[in-house]
Amino acid sequence: MTFASPIVPVILSGGAGTRLWPMSRPEMPKQMLALTAELTMLQLTASRAHDDRFAAPVVVASAAHADLVEQQLEAIEQPAQLLILEPAGRNTAPAIALAALAVEDKASALLVMPSDHVIADVAAFHAAIAVAMPLVEQGWLVTFGIAPDAPETGYGYIRTGEEIAPGVHRVDRFVEKPPLESARAMLESGDHVWNGGIFLFRADTFLDALAAFEPEMTGAVTRAMVGARRDGARVTPDAEAFASAKAESIDYAVMERASRVAVVPVAMGWNDVGSWDALHAISARDEAGNVIHGEVIALDTTDCLVRSDRARVAMVGVRDLIVVASGDDILILPRGRGQDVKKLLEAMKG
Repeated sequence: MTFASPIVPVILSGGAGTRLWPMSRPEMPKQMLALTAELTMLQLTASRAHDDRFAAPVVVASAAHADLVEQQLEAIEQPAQLLILEPAGRNTAPAIALAALAVEDKASALLVMPSDHVIADVAAFHAAIAVAMPLVEQGWLVTFGIAPDAPETGYGYIRTGEEIAPGVHRVDRFVEKPPLESARAMLESGDHVWNGGIFLFRADTFLDALAAFEPEMTGAVTRAMVGARRDGARVTPDAEAFASAKAESIDYAVMERASRVAVVPVAMGWNDVGSWDALHAISARDEAGNVIHGEVIALDTTDCLVRSDRARVAMVGVRDLIVVASGDDILILPRGRGQDVKKLLEAMKG
């Protein structure tokens, strides 16, 4: 399917990926790492929106990662048309507003994607985009709902309402990350999908909605772009103006409040790779159920994830462990406790 004008991919690359410490660090966050393939997660994200239906991407990233972003995209011959460098992190609503203000044609459709997610079935993703586009051109804000396969408590959910076009439903409501019993009930109901944080809408549609619900945020981001410094593809918004924007997610700022919000349910092999447990689950495993990268010797070892970028790791007679050695740091924890890495980092600060 072809579209009236190319879709502009907007890649959000401001995340820290703290749950994948010690590989993921502030200076080299998760999206800059090759965790699931030879390409980094940023490169994979750019690659899945790269054909004649898509324009060159607009990337919103931390100013500290400007060189990394440029190097990685140039390595796959997909340079950004704009690299917007956030002076500070203000969550997704201001970040997307920066991109929407920066594109020249405000009627452009923006495909907003986090830079650190996995999509195994890119063809299914593209098909979902094609299904969504007629609604986008009519001024709808569209999100993509991930077909759930487990009662996951770490994701937000979307309850799908009436079908308003083939494969497209009105959003009935957004649901916060639920307790286990609620997650089971939503899975069994068949009318809930995971909120994957991927969106498609026209730049002007999003900006109009943001101005209606968050006028002060819109004003702050607009001032930041008016005062932005430009150096080739790099755009650095005014730091003082941008810092005055409320830090808010697109879900809270716009999607949960607007009336013309639609969802396209899709099964596309999506995973946010939010923990070492998630990486083990989606990675190719050896005959003993292990995922091993680096210089590792594993004897009588089963169902473990072991990664090392320098140190030699030797394991004997263990199972269900996560062992990650990066630089001078070594992480060891039982598989299933990957979400506790964030707690560990907080304890280390103290």
